[in-house]
Parts: sequence; C-alpha cells; structure tokens
Amino acid sequence: MKKNVFSSVDLPGHLDDGARFSLWQDIHVAEIWSVEYAISRKLPFAAAIEATAIGPLVLGQMAGTIQHASRKARNIADDGRDGYLLLINNGDTRLSGAQAGRDYSVGRGEAALVSASEALEMSGGDSNIWANIVVPRDILESAFAHVEDRLALTIAADNEALGMLRRYCNFLEAGPALVSPDLVAHATQTIVDLIGLVTGAKGEPAELAGLRGLRAARLQAILDKMRDNFADPAISAQQVAHQLRLSVRYVHDILQESGASFAERILELRLQRALRMLCDRRNDRMRVSEIALLSGFSDISYFNRCFRRRFGSTPSGAR
Repeated sequence: MKKNVFSSVDLPGHLDDGARFSLWQDIHVAEIWSVEYAISRKLPFAAAIEATAIGPLVLGQMAGTIQHASRKARNIADDGRDGYLLLINNGDTRLSGAQAGRDYSVGRGEAALVSASEALEMSGGDSNIWANIVVPRDILESAFAHVEDRLALTIAADNEALGMLRRYCNFLEAGPALVSPDLVAHATQTIVDLIGLVTGAKGEPAELAGLRGLRAARLQAILDKMRDNFADPAISAQQVAHQLRLSVRYVHDILQESGASFAERILELRLQRALRMLCDRRNDRMRVSEIALLSGFSDISYFNRCFRRRFGSTPSGAR
C-alpha cells in the first residue's frame, strides 16, 4: 500500500520553528482534520503523519514533538468529521486525555477508542508517537450496537486481539496495493471485526448485552452447556442442539454472531483448563498427557500443537 506522508521536513527551510509549526498546523487543518496542537518547548519542532487508505478506513501514524492535541466543538463544526479512532501508543511516554466524561491514560502498546465527533483532549511528553485506525462512524456503529459505550477505556498492551490487529495492519501496509474490490471489502471487514474484539464491542459479553429476550436466553443456555461439558471428547454442536431442542444451524449461527464458532470456543475452554492444571503445583505428579485427556483432548500431538500456538510455549514449558 502506498503511504501518504505529511512531514515538517518538507516545509521551507528558511522559516523559524514557530513559523514552521504554524504553517504545518494550517496545512493540517486544511488537508486532514481540524485539531489544535501544542508543541514541546524543549525540543525543535518536528512532526510527521503517515496515512494508508484501506477502502473507507485509514491506517495512520503521528510522530514528533507534538505534546498536546485538542478537538473542541468549533473544530468539529469546521470539518464535520465524525469517525472513530483507535488510538495506539507506540512511544515511551504516556498519552493521557479525556472524552465522554472519562479520563484515559495509555502507556506503550496500550490503546483507547476515541471519537472525532466529540470533544477530545490528549497530552503526552516532549516526543511522542502513536497510531490511529480511523473508521467512519456509520461503519462501526452498524457493526456493533452501543460501541460508543467503549469510548476512552484503556485497552491493555497484551490484549490478544490488539496484537493481531497490529500485525494485520502492518501486513497490509507492507504489501502491494489491494486492487480487487472483494479483497478491499474483506480487509475492511477484518479490521472492523478486530476492533470490535479489541474494544469489547464484539464477543460474548457484548452479544449478551445487545440481545434481548429469548435469543439472549438461548445464547446463555448454549454457552452454559459448553462450559459444563467441554471436557467430554464427544461433545458436539449436534449434541448441544438436541439437549436444548434447537436446530444445529441455529446453534452455529448464534455462536458465530457472538464472535467465535462452536469449535473455537470448545478448544479455548479445553486449553484454559489445561493451562490452569499445568500451573497448579498440586498436579505436579500428573503427566502432561493425563492433563490433556482430563481437559478433553484425545490426541496428545494435537494438544501440544494447539497449546504452543495459543500460549507460545510447550505444555512442559508452561508447567
């Protein structure tokens, strides 16, 4: 993907620091969006923005001596931007601010969802670097009900979905431009889905909060059956559907809507059981193969592969 770059190094060299910053901000307001910036008083002015479009989304990064950013009602009125931004701190200093009545503070690798359509403040150190994944409001709100409830909540650096999202965006930025409309649509949907998982707008808690009445009760009943019986090697969607007097297709559909398939959920439950048992000193005399069997795995080689892929170490190493 070709990156668009807007950098202070391209400004006229004869200007002093104050004039360069003033010109840079004027161009930023005219070409990008309306934000009021303040810069470090300790370091020379430097700022660079990189932006890569993926369909209607933008993968961006800001780096430099921008110390404070503010978006007020007049800025929102100036440009009418109303998208959501997943802010990811890639620098060593914390980025702190407020939105929607909440204070947020994100350290290196942490993230927070913010909105361009509401007043926003952000402050950092003398030199900062952060990434923004910009998603139009209608796209994110049509994908996830009540996504605005997730604004300004800190997302941990070790959030698994956040790590996958970062790797996927890096992969897209490093590769050739996507030409096929189908591939662009697929990449866009993948990023939106991952943002839903990162922020908690997608997944079991979000699905339960967003559903009402019978459908919510049925999802809860399915999940309860899976939690109670995941260690049974014979468990299947057909078995759960029969016990609850539902169709197999209905079980698959409602689970997929909530963020993960039947097989994915069962595998995760089994791996988490195995990890807990391996880390419990009371089980030190048990063989790894016994723990795997008690967790629902009938194939030890398959268990070892899945465990290493999920947790980054062998079962013996985790123990």
